[in-house]
Amino acid sequence: MIQRRPRPAVFRIALLLALSLAACSRHGGPGLARYRPNCGICHHGGEGMKGEIPPLIGRIDQIARTPEGRHYLADVLLNGLNGPLMANGDRYNFSMPSFRRLSDGDIAAILTYLSAAGDRSDPPVFRAADIAAQRAPALSPSAVADERRALDARHPLP
Repeated sequence: MIQRRPRPAVFRIALLLALSLAACSRHGGPGLARYRPNCGICHHGGEGMKGEIPPLIGRIDQIARTPEGRHYLADVLLNGLNGPLMANGDRYNFSMPSFRRLSDGDIAAILTYLSAAGDRSDPPVFRAADIAAQRAPALSPSAVADERRALDARHPLP
């Protein structure tokens, strides 16, 4: 019987692949799994598209630093958002649909994932109970845009 010795290069490649996958998903979990098919289609990896789709990574954790910001973010996912807005100094005029069809747990997981993907060392965690408390009454996407403007006046948004 011929014994084959393992190839060090193959093991190195496999190890590097495993480590890079682990690094990519350090904040992943269920939030990333829900983000990809629901939000990632437009927002891509969270970077958005300049002038068309606002970036999320590095902004959600900053918006979520206040209770009003967390409330607003839940309203965005539950009710959608439309109209012009500024994000990171760039102007966007877009329409985002409501994701009310998702469960409270799914919305909380997406927002927690996006918050953890930012730069804060203590990112906020969203709970399904918080999302459930905001389901009624439903708001129009324009009302959510008004909420954003009011929030931005009190706590400037990135």
